[in-house]
Amino acid sequence: MKLAIALLLSLSAAAPVAPPEETYETSGSYRPSDVVSKELVSGPHHQVQTPVVFDGYMYRFTVRSDYGPFEVTGTSALRKLVVEIGAIAKLREIKATKAFAAAVADSATGPFRFAKNLIVHPADTVTGIPKGAYKLVEEVGEAVTTTRNPADDPLYQKALLVSGRRRDYAAQLGVDVYSSNAVLQKELNSVAWAAAVGNLSVSVALMPVGGTAGAVVTGTRWSNTLNDYLKVEPANRLRILAEDTLKEIGIAKDLVRRFIDQPRFTPRQDVMIALALAELGPAPARGRDAFLEATLGAEDEVEATFFVNTAQMLRGYHDAVAPITAIRMNRRLAVASARSGSALVALPVDYLVWTETTARRSDDLLAAYRATGSAKLEVWLTGTASPTERKRLGARGILLAEQVGRRIEIVD
Repeated sequence: MKLAIALLLSLSAAAPVAPPEETYETSGSYRPSDVVSKELVSGPHHQVQTPVVFDGYMYRFTVRSDYGPFEVTGTSALRKLVVEIGAIAKLREIKATKAFAAAVADSATGPFRFAKNLIVHPADTVTGIPKGAYKLVEEVGEAVTTTRNPADDPLYQKALLVSGRRRDYAAQLGVDVYSSNAVLQKELNSVAWAAAVGNLSVSVALMPVGGTAGAVVTGTRWSNTLNDYLKVEPANRLRILAEDTLKEIGIAKDLVRRFIDQPRFTPRQDVMIALALAELGPAPARGRDAFLEATLGAEDEVEATFFVNTAQMLRGYHDAVAPITAIRMNRRLAVASARSGSALVALPVDYLVWTETTARRSDDLLAAYRATGSAKLEVWLTGTASPTERKRLGARGILLAEQVGRRIEIVD
């Protein structure tokens, strides 16, 4: 992953050089069963292909499915994809019903005939990060906050209803309504338009795919809060919520606006980062500014996810281990100081191995944070580390916590 590589290379030049006899590990490739659970390896509608490429920090998966091939980076992204594939299957079951066919027929004779093509051939107009009708829907949603009353126009009513149906189906299926999965978006749009315009009444409530998308720990306040917002609020309202939350915790207005306008983050991710930073309390004020500034450099979905997961790790540590009192950005790597006297490095990567870069980076971080008076340095991983990595970090007095999603809640 570009971001992880950049993070670990960023300060290596000034760090101590490891002894010449040091043995370093290399990246490579694995069988799917070596790196993820059997439920992720294969299911009724998908199969992870061999090999799984490892770039030194993240796994890169190629997935064959009944709905076409997918490529994702990171175990978190794979978990999310598997849930989405199950959701696609359920949505296609709905489209095979008589009720769906009747809804399409109704739309063809009703006052909103323009929607028929979106129901039957949604890929022609609404795919990927949705445009077309989606843009119409969300622009209509923005009108709700203006002086214009959308109730005066029945087209506005229908468009708003489509947006609500999309969110409702996504919530029932446990998927992110703002996912970049083009196939999922096609099916969501198709069924949502049928429900809103053709009066389709079929529900997926009794056909669960796998619960809340990516919730490692279920039934807790964090995921429940997110789900509540996602189900009832359109995209523009989510961005307003994120903006207001960040302003309330003292983030500069200009920085907030630049973050909200950053195109790599979805409305869902905007809210996740804003709420996570807000839960840290008032202590790390300057550090939150620095963290948010760093997110502006995210160049793709993988890098955006890196920052989202970093924010969740900081929030989880603050709630479950010790209050965070400060955040320092070591380039784009977040290192937090806790009231307990520890310094925390939040590193959302799949697998960490001992390389010349990680050796230099570890020594650099140790030197920097001993100078601040920290009693110990903790490295938290969402994934795992190699035996050599564990041994080398232990020898340096660095405490390593692996698979931290088992201790704190991280939503994919």
